[in-house]
Amino acid sequence: MLKELESDSLREECGVFGIYNNNDAATLTYFGLNALQHRGQEGAGIIVSDGKKLWGHRALGLVADAFPERVMEQLRFNSNNAIGHVRYSTAGGNSFANVQPFLIHSNEGYFAIAHNGNLVNAQQLRLSLENKGSIFQSTSDTEVVAHLIRHSKAKTDLEQITEAVSQVVGAFSFVILTEKALYAVVDAYGFRPLSLGQTDNGSYVVASETCALDVVGAIFIRDIKAGEIVEISSVGIVSYQFAKPTPAKCSMEYLYFAQPNSIIDDVSVYNARRRMGEKLWDDAPVDADVIIGVPESGSLVAMGMGRRSGIPVERGLIKNRYIGRSFIQPTQELRDNAVRLKLSVVKHLIEGKRVIVVDDSIVRGTTSKKIVKLLRDAGAKEVHFRSAAPPIISPCFYGINTSTKEELLASGKTLEEMREYMNVDSLAFLSVESIIEAVSRNYEGKLRGQCVACFTGNYPTELFDDMLAFQEKC
Repeated sequence: MLKELESDSLREECGVFGIYNNNDAATLTYFGLNALQHRGQEGAGIIVSDGKKLWGHRALGLVADAFPERVMEQLRFNSNNAIGHVRYSTAGGNSFANVQPFLIHSNEGYFAIAHNGNLVNAQQLRLSLENKGSIFQSTSDTEVVAHLIRHSKAKTDLEQITEAVSQVVGAFSFVILTEKALYAVVDAYGFRPLSLGQTDNGSYVVASETCALDVVGAIFIRDIKAGEIVEISSVGIVSYQFAKPTPAKCSMEYLYFAQPNSIIDDVSVYNARRRMGEKLWDDAPVDADVIIGVPESGSLVAMGMGRRSGIPVERGLIKNRYIGRSFIQPTQELRDNAVRLKLSVVKHLIEGKRVIVVDDSIVRGTTSKKIVKLLRDAGAKEVHFRSAAPPIISPCFYGINTSTKEELLASGKTLEEMREYMNVDSLAFLSVESIIEAVSRNYEGKLRGQCVACFTGNYPTELFDDMLAFQEKC
C-alpha cells in the first residue's frame, strides 16, 4: 500500500546491532533492533551464541511481530552473545531468503553476518565465486562476503574476515559473530555509521546508531573508524586497520535516516538538522506568515529556519502513523489521493497564509506536488517549498534506495521547470556547500569527510558497468 508514496521517498537499507558477554544478550538485541526500526521495516533477525554454537530466528515484518515470546525464550536460553539486523532492501529484493543475519555452517565452524550498506562490485564477486563452486541461497550482497570468508585460506577468523572485506568495494558496516568473538567492520570510506558502547556490567555493544546504545543502557565509547575492524572477545577489544581511511560519511544520515537523538562522528543529528534550517533561510529567504515542516525529518529543519527568520513554526501537517505496508490495496481513486491517507492539514494554520513548507528532500517530486495541493486546497495564499537537501541528480549506490537518474526530478529539469511542475510560488534547495557547513564534521578538505555524490554525481568509489542493471533486476 502507498507504493507510489514510498517510491518517492529515500529508504535506508538496514540497521545492525551486536552485543558480547551479556546474559541478557537476546533481549537487549531485541531492544536495540526496536530502536533501529526506522532503518528497516521489511524483515528482522537475531542470531545468538553460548560460546560453543550459534542459533537464531529471522522473519519478515517489524521487530515486534518477528519475535513473539516463544521465540525469545529460545533465543535467551544460555546465550550471552548476539547480533541482530533490521532490513529495507536496496539490492537483493524483499524476500525471506534475504532477511539477515545469515547463519553460515561449515566444517570449520559457525559464524553469522549482518550488513548495512551496499557493495558495488557484488555481482562480479558473485560470478567469480559461482565459478569456483559456491551456491547462493539469496540475492543479497551480504552473502557474497559470507562466501568470501569461507573461501579464505587464512588461519584465523580475523584473518579470513580481513581478506574478505579487502576484496569488496562500496559501503559496508558489518557485524559478524563467531563462537568466540564479535567483529565490527566499517569500509574505508565510513559511509554508514557504526558505534561502540559498553554497559554497566562491562558488556560491549555495537550499533548502527547511538540511539540504540541509549535504549540498552550502554555508554558510548567511540565510533568504529573508516577502514577498521574491531575484534571483541574474552581478552577484550583489539582494533585493526585493514584499509587506509578516506572518510565520506553519507550526508543523508544526518539529514534523514538517523534518529535526531543519535550522534554520528561527534556530530549531533538534532543540531545538524537545525543548522540546515538556518542555512536554508540564509540561502533562500522569502516573505511568509508561517513555516511548516513535513514530518518527521523536515520538522527540525523547519525549527532551525524559524529560529533564524523569526517566522512562526507550526505543525501544519500531521502524519498518520498507522498507515503501513500491510494496509489494504487502494482503489485507483484512493491511489490518486494517497497522500491524504498519510498526511492531513491543520486547516486553520494554513488558510489565507503565505506558507513555507520544508521537507528533507525532493526525489521524484510526486509526493511534494501532492503536499502542495493539500496546502492549496486548505486555502494557503502562497506556498513556498524548501528542500533541506540539495537537488538530487544522481542515484546512490551505497545503501539508499533512490530512483534511477531518469526518475529523479532534479536530474532532468531546471529550477523553474521544477517550480512549475510542483505548482509552488517559489522553490529553493540547500546548497551543497551549505549542507557541508551545517553538518560541520571535524574533517579538513572541501567535503569535510562527507559524501555528496547524489547531489554532484561524483562518486567516492569505482563504479561497475553492470551494477545498476543487477540491482534493478533483483
